[in-house]
Parts: sequence; C-alpha cells; structure tokens
Amino acid sequence: MNGADMLCDVLLVNGVDVCFANPGTSEMHFVAALDRKPQMRCVLGLFEGVVTGAADGYARMADKPAVTLLHTGPGLANGLANMHNARRAHTPMINVVGDHATYHLQYDAPLTSDIDGLARPMSAWVGRATAAERVRGVTEEAYLASIARRGVATMILPADAAWGEVEPEELNALTVPDAPAASAESIMAAAAALSSGKKVGIFLSGTALRADALELAGKLAAKTGAVLFSQTSGRSERGAGRVAVRPVPYVLEMAVAALADIQVAICVGKGEPVAFFAYPGKPSTLLPKDCAVIQLGDSASNLRLSLEQLCSEVGAHTAKPVLASLKTHEIGEPTDALHPDSIGQMVARRLPENAIICDESITSGRGFAQFASVMQPHDHVPLTGGAIGEGIPLSIGAAIACPDRKVVLLQADGSGMYTVQGLWTQARENLDVVTIVFANSSYAILQGEMRNVGVNQFGRNARAMLDLDRPNLSWCEIARGMGVEAGRATTAQEFARLLDSALANKGPFLIEAVI
Repeated sequence: MNGADMLCDVLLVNGVDVCFANPGTSEMHFVAALDRKPQMRCVLGLFEGVVTGAADGYARMADKPAVTLLHTGPGLANGLANMHNARRAHTPMINVVGDHATYHLQYDAPLTSDIDGLARPMSAWVGRATAAERVRGVTEEAYLASIARRGVATMILPADAAWGEVEPEELNALTVPDAPAASAESIMAAAAALSSGKKVGIFLSGTALRADALELAGKLAAKTGAVLFSQTSGRSERGAGRVAVRPVPYVLEMAVAALADIQVAICVGKGEPVAFFAYPGKPSTLLPKDCAVIQLGDSASNLRLSLEQLCSEVGAHTAKPVLASLKTHEIGEPTDALHPDSIGQMVARRLPENAIICDESITSGRGFAQFASVMQPHDHVPLTGGAIGEGIPLSIGAAIACPDRKVVLLQADGSGMYTVQGLWTQARENLDVVTIVFANSSYAILQGEMRNVGVNQFGRNARAMLDLDRPNLSWCEIARGMGVEAGRATTAQEFARLLDSALANKGPFLIEAVI
C-alpha cells in the first residue's frame, strides 16, 4: 500500500466517510486510493468554495468531519472564504491539500506556493506529511484536532508522500477526550449573578442552541427570570416543542435597544455580542457600558454540561421551561404581491417537520425569523462568518448528512452567484433541496450599509457596483443549465403553488422569487 491508501484507511476507521473534492494533478494518487475504497462517498464540487462550504454544512448536521480534497495553494485559496465561515461556526473539517513532491519544490514550478501560510489563518491546525511513513501520524493528528478544537484542520500531502510505499498496519479508531465543562469559577460566578436580583441576559451559542441544552437554559430562565438570547452559530434547533430564544438583532441600533436593560451578561460558548461592523460615532459592543460579562465556557467546552451544572447551583432542575407551541395555522396566507415577508410567511406555514433551513437570505429572510418558534421543529443552518457564497454549498452538505430530511435553502441572489456551480452538484447527487432565490437584482445589504454610513443618494458608480441588472440574472435558466428543475414566481399565488410542489416531491428544485 502507499501513503494515500494509509490516509484513506485512517479516515475511514475514524468514521470520516465523505470526501468533497476538486482534485488536480498532484492528487492523482489520492484519487486512485479513494477509488479503491467504495465505503468513502466522493462528491465533486466544480469550485473549491463549493467543496469547503459543503464540508461545513455536512459537519454541522452530521456532528463529525468530512474530508476535502483541494489542489495545491491556489485550490486552497479558492476555498478559504468558506473555511472562514466554518471557522466561525466552529465546524470540524479535515482538508487534504495536495502539493508538489518534496524534491520538486526547489525548482519553483508554476503551482508552487506557501500552502502552510495560506492555510494557517483559517485553520485551527496545520500539518504536513513530509514522507509516506508520516501519513498515518499526521492524519490522526488532523482528525483529533478537528474534533477536540471544533475547527478546521488542514493537512498538506506532497505527491511523493502519497505515492510512497508503506507497510500495512492494524488501525483502530482514535479515542477523543471528552469535552470539559466550563470552569467551576465561571459557573459559580454565573450562579451568583442569577441569584443577585439583577437583570441577567444569557447569551447562547454553538451547541448550547441544541434542544437538550436549550431546555436547561429554559429552566434557568423560568427559575431566575433571566432573558435568553442567541448569537449567530453554526446550527440552532428551533420550532415547536423547544425553548425559544431571542436572536441578537443584526441592525446595531435595534441590538443596542434590545440589550439596554441587561446588567449582567452570561455568555455561553461565545464572547459578548458585538456589532458586525464599525460605524462613525457608534459603539462596537452592544451591551451597556456598565454591564458585567461572565464567560461560561468556549466553543470546545461541553456547553450542555455547563448549563446542567449551572442549573444545579441555582436549584433550577425542577423548574418548568416555556416550550414553544405549533401555531402555523395562525400565520396568514398572503395573496398580494410577492415580497420578502410574504415569502417568509408561506415557507413558515408549509415547512415540514424536521426540515433543515439553510439560510443565506441576508436582508430578505429577516421576515422568516419571526415565525421560528411557532413552526414545525427544524434546524437552522446560517451563514456564520459573513463571507457570502455559502448558502448553496451548505445545502449540499446538509442534504448529504441527512438524506431523509427536507432541506430548504433561503438564498439571496447576489451571494448565490458566488458558488452557483453548487447547483450542478445538487443535481448530480440528486439531493432533496428546495432552493428559494430572493431575486431583488441587487446587493440589498450593501445598499443598507451605504445608508448606515450616511449615504442616501446613490450615483451612477455606486449603482453600478450595487445593482445586479443590465442584464438581469435568469435563475431558472441558470438552474436548468446545471440540471436543476426550476420555476419563476412573481405573485404570492405562483410562489405558493411552486413551493407546494417542491415540498411534495424529492430531488432538487429552485424557485426564482421575483421581489
């Protein structure tokens, strides 16, 4: 066997059995090794941003890493934006990046680059297999790092390490240490704050937004009167039968107003809430200046256990959390013109139980969020790091991780064009994804940001950079050209008819919602 075979075997014995790939010449021995391992599912992405974004979506739903296959430094660079989003989501991911044979690097061939330097800012761990006999150890390090650090691990595989011969070895699954709870000191500080009579906000993130951890947070709220907030995280379990939490608003002024009376902030897993951007004369942090902040664990902590221990400290285990009720019948059925809020209403009314919402709707999907607590139970998988172009890839990964669940993608048109090639992968893999494109023919979020800095009149140059017209995008033609069936809606009735059909059938379908 060779080093590439060893790499595959180490991944498989540890349960890593999906590879999102965009290979090149220097990775052919790894491709050949994957071909000898039918238990590994290989999924081709036509751009590396699709590959890394799909691996992100997969791991968020599967709770284990996928492996990616990328071609040298330029291939890695193409995937960096969605590695950034994965880093912000604290997603376990293993990248295998091919490189020239070690002895060939001295000749500075055209694809030679600083792969280690490119990988480091977006990776929790970077390693290089300098020889075939090092492949096993480096692969095991990469796997452990991705799990223990809940992050991106990037392994560089020189071609001669892949083709070099190694002796077969007996492999066993690695033992991953259990994640620890938050420190005893922080739990005691949080308990004291909850018993102080002050207005306390509990800011949940990461795995604290799963249903079991939410129930514990709900008990704390019921016992102490604390207010529950959520920060943007890789995956949230929402809907009927679960504890509802209030998202920290994106708009700075709204966020500051929502948090104005908080005296103590208990931040579970993530630091205190901050503004997405800086604006002249406006604050960067969202909490009141005199608000005390208690950090309860981080992304690598066992947040459910941390909340359980906090419940014990304040005697909240017997408290009754407030669970959301299914009230989709109370959501109106729009019959007027199609606009973002009417789309949100129609999706909320119809979303099937246990569906997965992938969300890169940016500005247009905010009307949907207000219905989250009264809908069928579902998972919400959003854009985390602000690097647009992840919606379509997220839907690919989520659908492969959960083939028995309906995936609905809320997709802004401008950001969708960054990784539109992912529609081809949806079609090739016959994934059960309904893609809803909010077709407003503009970068609407950037128009809003221009207004936030005081520019309300857009001239010719600004419009040229912020509008998506001349020509308008034809999403139905784009989708059909990549093998995905599609329909165009300009009214609420047309949208409802298309959505009902898409939800009733399996396989990929795209709705171009003209708003």
